[in-house]
Amino acid sequence: MSDSTPPPGILQALADHTTMTLAYTDGDGPQACAVLYALHTGDDAGSEAGPEDPAPSLLFVTSESTRHGRALSAAQPAAPVAFTAQRDGQDWSGLTGVQGRGVCRRLDGGERRRAWRAYADRFPYVALSPKLRGAMDHTAFWELRPTWLRLIDNSRGFGHKEEWTA
Repeated sequence: MSDSTPPPGILQALADHTTMTLAYTDGDGPQACAVLYALHTGDDAGSEAGPEDPAPSLLFVTSESTRHGRALSAAQPAAPVAFTAQRDGQDWSGLTGVQGRGVCRRLDGGERRRAWRAYADRFPYVALSPKLRGAMDHTAFWELRPTWLRLIDNSRGFGHKEEWTA
């Protein structure tokens, strides 16, 4: 399926989860890390695409001093990545999650401020904690713009898949 908007089932699965395993590569080879993300489906939290582009993005934070932060920074303007998002502890017969590929870019200025608002809406405890809020002031915000998504939903039948390509 190719459309600017992923099917509702894929968007719902992304909205239902909060942690993704982000895979990338750098000079030392492939690596993966877990990050919290906020799903964004419009134009007000970080995308330069504008209101006519309903494609989703995943907003996350990470310091540029981490290995993945350095790798994403080095690949700018856009770093190719892969990711998965699913809950821990699922039984295989009800396993639901999303696999994806896309590109990451750092957000600055007004885009960063809009991403912070979307992230704080998803994780209100971050804005309420002076320690976490202070950390956010010194942390880079990133947008992962998916180019391909696959929903796995075994609750709808073993191996049930739904795909979307930007």
